[in-house]
Amino acid sequence: MNNPARMRLIAIGSGIFIAFLISWSSITVTIPSGHAGLIFRTFGGGIDATEIPMGQGFHFKAPWDRIVVYEVRQNESQQKLSVLSSNLLKIELDMTVFHQPVFSDLGALEVERGRGYEENVIVPSVRSVSREVIAKYLPEEINTSKREQIQDEIQDRLREKLAANFIQLNDVLIRNIRLPQTLEAAIERKLQQEQESLEYEFRLEKESKEAQRKRIEAEGIRDFQDIVSEGISDELLRWKGIEATQNLAESPNTKVVVVGGGDDGLPIILGNN
Repeated sequence: MNNPARMRLIAIGSGIFIAFLISWSSITVTIPSGHAGLIFRTFGGGIDATEIPMGQGFHFKAPWDRIVVYEVRQNESQQKLSVLSSNLLKIELDMTVFHQPVFSDLGALEVERGRGYEENVIVPSVRSVSREVIAKYLPEEINTSKREQIQDEIQDRLREKLAANFIQLNDVLIRNIRLPQTLEAAIERKLQQEQESLEYEFRLEKESKEAQRKRIEAEGIRDFQDIVSEGISDELLRWKGIEATQNLAESPNTKVVVVGGGDDGLPIILGNN
C-alpha cells in the first residue's frame, strides 16, 4: 500500500527538481571565448562601473539579473575619409584602426558610451584626428616623404583620445591615399625631374673622376719620360747598338755586317736570309 507521506515527498521533490531545471538557464550563464560579461542588477542599481567583469566560462547569477556580454578581443574599423591638406586640397584616405575595449573599464564603457561605441566614439575620433593632422601637411608630403610620420602622429593622438573613452588602440594603418589627378601628375613630373637631375649629377661626377684619372695617368707617363730621357746618352745608345749587333752576328741566319758603317760608327746589317 502506498504511503501518502512518501508520495507527497516524492511529488514535492519532483516539483523542486523540475523548477530547478526550468530556472537553470536563468541562474547560470556561459561567457564565450573572447568575451566578457557585466551583471545588470535589476534590484541593485544596474551595472556597477567599478566591478570587475565576468571572464569567459561558466558562472552563476541571480535569476532576476541579466548579463550584458561584450566582445573584448581585437576588432578592426575601416574608414574612408575626405580631408583637406594645408593648401586646402581634398585628400581621400582609406584607414584601418585596430582596437579593443579595456577589460578593467568595461563597466564604465557600458555605462558612459554603450555597446555602440564604435559608431559613437571611434568613427568621430578617427575623422577628427585625421583632419587635424593632415591639415598641417602639403599633398606631396602626405603621399611621399611624410607618410610614415603622418601615420605615427595620427596613431599617437588617436590613442590618447580613445584611452579617455575606455578603448585601447592597437594600431593604425593608412592603406590608400588618393590625391587629385592633376596634383598626382604634377608630383610625378617633379619626381621624374629630380631623378633626372640626380642622374645628371652622377654623370658629371663620373666624368670628373675619369678626367682626373686620365690626368694622373698622363702625369705619370710624362714623369716616366722625363726620367728616361735624363738617363739616356749617346754613349749608352751606341753601346746598346753594339750589343744588339753582336747578338745578331752570333745568330745562325746569314747576313752581312759592316762594322762602323753607320753615322755614329755603329755596325750596319746589309741583309739576312
